[in-house]
Amino acid sequence: MSLRRVLIPVLVMLPVLAILLGLGTWQVQRLGAKNALLAEIAAGEAAPARPLGASAPPSWTKVSVTGRFDHEREVLLGLEVRGPVLGARLVTPLLRDGAPPVLVDRGWVPIDKAGAIARPAGPVTLEAYARPGETGGLFSATDDPAGRRFYTFDPPRIARSLGLPAPEPFGLVALGTGPGLPDPQRTLPRPTNSHLGYAVTWYGLALSLLGVFAAWLRRRLKEPA
Repeated sequence: MSLRRVLIPVLVMLPVLAILLGLGTWQVQRLGAKNALLAEIAAGEAAPARPLGASAPPSWTKVSVTGRFDHEREVLLGLEVRGPVLGARLVTPLLRDGAPPVLVDRGWVPIDKAGAIARPAGPVTLEAYARPGETGGLFSATDDPAGRRFYTFDPPRIARSLGLPAPEPFGLVALGTGPGLPDPQRTLPRPTNSHLGYAVTWYGLALSLLGVFAAWLRRRLKEPA
């Protein structure tokens, strides 16, 4: 009789416990994969930049490239607030001999472009990391090609609006350390890694469920049939 009184609660509790344990284990697996990815990014950041060749580099690979900036056809990408100043990323075509142009995110600048923005003339060699192109979605902000304001990094679309020949399907994000404008990226991007906290949460909920169920079961079994 006692077994029959607790059978249904046990059958309800077990799937919930299995789900919580499964979610915790999944987060542990994702933690391992994310740690491996972060280690790979750190190793790539410490390694010398690879010369940009004819084939597209893997995304987020550090490369070196030589060309001439076409400052007359620069555009602003996205929005980014720094303190009280509203800014955006300055994207400039880099023209290369015998190769398609490539769009380079040179760094952050104020929207009003106050201050001296460096625009080097002649050949330049820079280090950057490869950034994949994007496709605008249903909820993406609307680009303004006439005003040279873009919110989706779509190299072919941006190039067409500027009258450029077909560019590389990827872009580059310039790396640098110096002061001034544009303010470049200083490190390769790193994804957030919160999986340990999530794993502890799911396992903690599973442990709490067992504790609550054990307390309930003890009281239930002491009740008269």
